[in-house]
Amino acid sequence: MMATAQLYCVCRQPYDVSRFMIECDICKDWFHGSCVEVEEHHAVDIDVYHCPNCDVHHGPSLMKKRRNWHRHDYTEPDDGSKPVQAGTSVFVRELQARTFPSGDEILQQMHGSQVTQRYLERHGFRYPIAVHKMEGLGLRLPPPDFSVKDVERYVGGDKVIDVIDVARQADSKMKLSAFVKYYYSPQRPKVLNVISLEFSDTRMSELVVVPDIAQKMSWVENYWPDDSYFPKPFVQKYCLMGMKDSYTDFHIDFGGTSVWYHVLWGEKIFYLIKPTSANLALYEEWSSSPSQSEVFFGEKVDKCYKCVVRQGTTLLIPTGWIHAVLTSQDCMAFGGNFLHNLNIGMQLRCYEMERRLKTPDLFKFPYFEAICWYVAKNLLETLKESREDNCLPPEYLIKGVKALITALRNWLKREVTEPASEVPDHIRPNHLIKMLTKEIQYLENGNCGSKLMKSQGISACPSTRSAHERGSHARRTARRLRDQHHHHHHHSHSPKAPSNLDIFEQHTQEVLKRLKMGPYEEDASFNLKVNGKFNKVSTASAAVAERSLDNDLRLVLCNGRIISESATSPSTEEDAIQGMLSMAGLLYSHPSEDPSSSQESWWSRTNHPSPDYSKRERHTTLKHRIQEHKNFMDSQGSGSNSSSEAWSNHTHSPAHGESPTLGFQYCETSLSPPLHPSKRPASNPPPISNQATKGKRPKKGMATAKQRLGKILKLSRHKPFFV
Repeated sequence: MMATAQLYCVCRQPYDVSRFMIECDICKDWFHGSCVEVEEHHAVDIDVYHCPNCDVHHGPSLMKKRRNWHRHDYTEPDDGSKPVQAGTSVFVRELQARTFPSGDEILQQMHGSQVTQRYLERHGFRYPIAVHKMEGLGLRLPPPDFSVKDVERYVGGDKVIDVIDVARQADSKMKLSAFVKYYYSPQRPKVLNVISLEFSDTRMSELVVVPDIAQKMSWVENYWPDDSYFPKPFVQKYCLMGMKDSYTDFHIDFGGTSVWYHVLWGEKIFYLIKPTSANLALYEEWSSSPSQSEVFFGEKVDKCYKCVVRQGTTLLIPTGWIHAVLTSQDCMAFGGNFLHNLNIGMQLRCYEMERRLKTPDLFKFPYFEAICWYVAKNLLETLKESREDNCLPPEYLIKGVKALITALRNWLKREVTEPASEVPDHIRPNHLIKMLTKEIQYLENGNCGSKLMKSQGISACPSTRSAHERGSHARRTARRLRDQHHHHHHHSHSPKAPSNLDIFEQHTQEVLKRLKMGPYEEDASFNLKVNGKFNKVSTASAAVAERSLDNDLRLVLCNGRIISESATSPSTEEDAIQGMLSMAGLLYSHPSEDPSSSQESWWSRTNHPSPDYSKRERHTTLKHRIQEHKNFMDSQGSGSNSSSEAWSNHTHSPAHGESPTLGFQYCETSLSPPLHPSKRPASNPPPISNQATKGKRPKKGMATAKQRLGKILKLSRHKPFFV
C-alpha cells in the first residue's frame, strides 16, 4: 500500500514546500497564507494564530505588542540596553541627521553622449558617473508618470517577488498584486522595498532598453555562447519600487558587477565608499560580524560620500564600490548589472570575498566562474590578434588577464577537493591557462616586436571586440597558419614534416605516459567528444598536428572515419599506421580539402555537444554524495525551523558557519523536500543571513529542455545544491 500524503489547510492539499504556511495555535492544522489571507510578512506580527474555523469560537488571532522602535525585533523591551539596528525608524531618523562629505568630490558629472566604451577604456571606470539628462545614453524607459500599478499591468500580478520588510531587514515573498495593494493602501504601517524584480522575461522588458555601455561592455552579452549548458544569467533589467524610508545596508553588488540606476520618480540617496584595499578588508570584517546591523559601516571608513540622486538622473557605479541606499521619498527606479573587461581584477576580488563570506547562492552572480572561462577563451583570441597586428593590448587588459589566470588556476585546484565545476564544455581548462600564460609571457619578454612597438609609440589596439565582431573562423585559421610560419621563421629553421610513424610513436608514448598519471593531471590530454564516446588525443599529437599544418599534413577527425587520403603514396606500412591512427582518433587529410573542417573545428567548435563525462566528473565519489546528503540533513535541522524560512530564500547566518539552504526557484534538481511543515517559532526571528537584504538578487535564465537534460546527466559537475 502506498502511504497517502497528509492533507492540510482549508484546501485539503498535501504539503507544498514552495508555499508559505502558518499553523493554527488551536487546532494545530497548517494553512496556506494565500488560502487564509495572511501575507508572509504579516505572519511575523501574529503572536497566537486562529484559523478561520477556530476564530469563530476563540475570537481573532492575537497580535504581538510593539515595545521599541529601534530593534529588528520590536517586541524586545525598550530598556536602553541595546543599540539601534539598521533599517528601523530610529536608524533612518539618525541617518538623515548625519553629515557626510559631498558626493561631488568623487562623482564624475557627464553628458550621456560622452559616456562611451572608448571613453571608459581610455580614462578607466574607477569613479561613479552621474548623468542628469538621459539623452545620448541609449537608455529607453517608460515615461515619468509610469506607476506601480502600471508595473503590475506589464509584469502580471501573479508574479511572486522578493519584498524586504525594511524595519526588520528581512525579506519574504509575495505576489506583485499584494505588494501593489499594500503600496496604495492609506495606512502603511510597514516600510516595504522591492529591489530584486528582474523583468527580462515579462512584457515590461520591451519598454526598457539598457544604456549603450551596459550592453556593449557586458560580458554576458559579448561572451556568453548561445549553446551553453548553463542557463544564461539575467541581471540587466531590474525595477526598484521603494516606499519612503526604505534602506538597504552597505553592500557590494554581486560578483563585483558594475551597476546603472535611473530614478524615474522620487529620490534615492546613495552612501558611497571607494573600494580601496583597506576599505575592502574593513568591509569583509564588518560583513562577517554578528553585530553587523548595529554598526554603521560608513563610520568605520575614512570617507563615505553622500550622493542624492533625483528624478531623471542616471548613476553609474563601478566595480567594487561599497554602497548603502536610502529612499527618501516613494520612488521608482530602473537598473541593471554588468561585468566587463576594465576592472577584471577587482571583479574577481569581490567574487572571492563573497565566497569567503559564504554568501548564499541567491545573492551571487549566477555561473560567475563559467562566464570567466568563456571570457578567458575570448581574450586569448584578442591577445593573439593584437600580437598578429603588432599592437600592444591596453594595460588594463594585460592586468586583467593576469588576474584571470590566477583565479582560473585556483578554481581548478579547488575542484580537486570540491567537485562543483563550472568549467563549460568545449573548454580545455589547463590548455587555455597555458596558452594565456604564453601570450602574457610574449608581452612581458618583449617578443613579437613589442619593444619595437613601445619605442615607436604605436598605439594600443581596441581590445574588447566580442567574438562575433571579430570576423570569421577562416581568418583565425589563416592567422594560425601565419603564426606558425612566423614562428618557424623566427627560429630560422623549419622542422622536417613528421612522418605518420613519428606521429603514431609520439601518440603511443603519450598514452603510456598518461596511464601512469594521477587523475587530475589533465594537462596531458584533452577530451574529444564524438557521438558521446571519447577519444583522448594527447596534447603532443595535437601540437604535432598544429606544427604540421605548414607541411601538407593535416589531422582531421570525422566521427571516427577517415575523410580523405593523403597525396603521398601509401605503402603497406602506411596503411597499417593509418589504421592505428584512425583507431586513436588521429586521422589525416590534405589541407586543400574542406576549409570548414579546419584544425580548429575538431576541438573548439564541436557542433554536437554530448554529455561530457570527463575525468572531473568521475571523481565525485560516494563520499561526496554522502557528505552532500549529510549537509542537507544538517541544514534541515538547524537554524530557523519556521515553515516559510526553512525552505525560503533565508539562509542560516554565515557568521555561525552553517550551511545555507538554497532558495527554491533556482534548484533544477533537488532532493525531495521534507513532507511536513514545521512549527513556526513564537518569537519574532531576526533575518537569518547577514546578506539577506543587501543588494538585489540576480536571476538565472530558464534552462531549455536540452540544458536541463545536460544538467541531469552532469549533476556531479554542478554545485551540490545543499552544501
